[in-house]
Amino acid sequence: MKRYCSLLLLLLFVANLYSCKKKSNDDEEPYNCATCARTPQALAAHDNSALGLYKGVIIGSSGVITFNLANGGNTMTALMTIDGVTVNLSANITYTAGSALVGAFTGTMNGQPVTINFSVGASGGTPTVTSSNIPGHANAVFEIYKETSNSLIEAFEGTYDKPASGGGRETGTFNVLIARALNGLRGVVRKTGATTFSRFTGTVTNNNIALNTGNTNTVTGTISGDAISGISTDSNGQGTFTGRRTL
Repeated sequence: MKRYCSLLLLLLFVANLYSCKKKSNDDEEPYNCATCARTPQALAAHDNSALGLYKGVIIGSSGVITFNLANGGNTMTALMTIDGVTVNLSANITYTAGSALVGAFTGTMNGQPVTINFSVGASGGTPTVTSSNIPGHANAVFEIYKETSNSLIEAFEGTYDKPASGGGRETGTFNVLIARALNGLRGVVRKTGATTFSRFTGTVTNNNIALNTGNTNTVTGTISGDAISGISTDSNGQGTFTGRRTL
């Protein structure tokens, strides 16, 4: 009887341990970006001008950036986080209403100078980083989206994995900007170890995303809170991508 009771207690302990572990996995909290804005921060007064708020993703190796062009103030600043390092930048720009804006944003990173040259059209169109000098990131690539008072821009940093031509696997960085109110997205992707890159656009319908590949390849996915994931299919087979919102 004593041996039977000991065995029974052991079985109950194991069952309880398994139950707790299963409950812990099932109840795991989904990823949440605690510092990300939930509503647009851009002011309506700048919706159709060069001033305002611009958000971007970076590949080099990976990061995000926000340009604040007198949005709620008189200063021109930028905040960049790349590979976990945050850099404050500023520009001395004299802005003329109704004109395009061009300027150099400068700061320091690990004691070394940083310069990011930015330009945007008079109505806020085609925001572009024309060149950059970031220590340790000689081939940084930027994709920029203008935020407006009715269109929040969300930035996701991620990776992809797919079959490579000739066999094996290809991996790389997959960073995307999503504008749900505009049903659109844009981003940039680069293979691990490569210096070349590809930009892409796409659509957002509810929480479903689809990239405009322009050929028989397909890239589709879903947004779940502050995370994205999806599947890509091309002549080499099926791959995947995942990402998390960081801005």
